This record gives sequence, C-alpha cells and structure tokens, in this order.
Amino acid sequence: MSDYWLEFAKVAVAHLLAVASPGPDFAIVLRQSLVHGRRTAVWTAIGVGTGILLHVSYSLLGLGLLIRGSVLWFNVAKAAGAVYIAWLGLQSLRARPRGEADPGASPVAPPKSHGAFATGFLTNALNPKATLFFLSLFVMVVNPRTPKLIQAGYGLWMALATMGWFTLVAVMFTRDGVRRRFLRHGHWIDRALGVVFLGFAVSLALAVMR
Repeated sequence: MSDYWLEFAKVAVAHLLAVASPGPDFAIVLRQSLVHGRRTAVWTAIGVGTGILLHVSYSLLGLGLLIRGSVLWFNVAKAAGAVYIAWLGLQSLRARPRGEADPGASPVAPPKSHGAFATGFLTNALNPKATLFFLSLFVMVVNPRTPKLIQAGYGLWMALATMGWFTLVAVMFTRDGVRRRFLRHGHWIDRALGVVFLGFAVSLALAVMR
C-alpha cells in the first residue's frame, strides 16, 4: 500500500505542475471569468476537470497507445484541437468595447450552465498536449501492475484537483476590483486572449504539418 501512496504522490506532483502551467484551459477560464462572470467560469472549470476523465479513461483502456501509435489519428486529434482553439480565438478577437465606449450595445448574455461546461470540456478534451501528458504519465509513472481501480482513483483525484484549481482561478478573476477594471478595458483583454488562443492553434497546426 505504501508503494501506491508514493506512486500517487508522483502523479499528484506531475499533475500539479502541468495544471498550473499556462495553456488553453487557463486561458478559457480566464476569459469566461472576465467576460461572463463567476457562475459561467466555475461551470467552465468543472467542464475542464471532467475532460480529464476522458484522457484517464482511454489511458486505462489502452486506447491512448493506439492513438499515439497511429500518425494519422494523432494528427486528426491535433487538427481538431487546432480548429476548436482557433474558433475560440476568433470569438475573442471579435470582442467589442463595453460600457461608455459602446452605450448602445446590449450586454453580452452569459452562456447557460451546460454551454459553459461544454466549452471547458471540449477545450481540455481536444488539447493533444493533454493527451501526450496522460499517455506519458500512465506509461512512465504509473506501474502497469497497479490495480485499475487504484489508477482510476488517481484519475478521479486529478479531475477534482483540476476543477478545484480552475474554480480558484475563476474566483480570483471575478473579484469586484478585477471586474471593474476589466469593464473599462475588457475588449482589449479579450482580444489579447484571442491572440493567445490563435497562437496555441498555430502551434498545433505546425505540429500536424511536421
């Protein structure tokens, strides 16, 4: 049992370093926080965390190795991720000034809970870098003799930890002071995030062409 705790500690530390590094998941939760507010951002964070369960599931079933071993299917996954993230970027670039700068505009209606959840889920699920991370984790860190139930427990922990981390991000960026500053300069922040998304998309597209 002590071996499992040591293995879990390695998994937890590797996941912590991965989830805390900037990427599409962080960018989408940040955008949802600043544009739509806390409720939408928290549902997006839950979607991101649930996306982890997808990666864990195919890793446990061995399907991830099949995807990784097929250049065609892995490139398809990269291309799908690039298209979706590019779409998010274009949506952000279309942001218009709010408040006094655009007094006739209607406020941006926040998406429903299931829409916010789906946005977070797809952002994580279609990120091939997340695929590579979980394939490497379950091949290099987790012993293949570790019972599948315990490995599933590792996955559940990573999903919950991801939800918790991005919920914290959502709370921090929806504080009143941050929101007020965003409402004055929000469209520029939104457009900057659009450039970030497009940068991620371009990097994925270049990876497909290599």
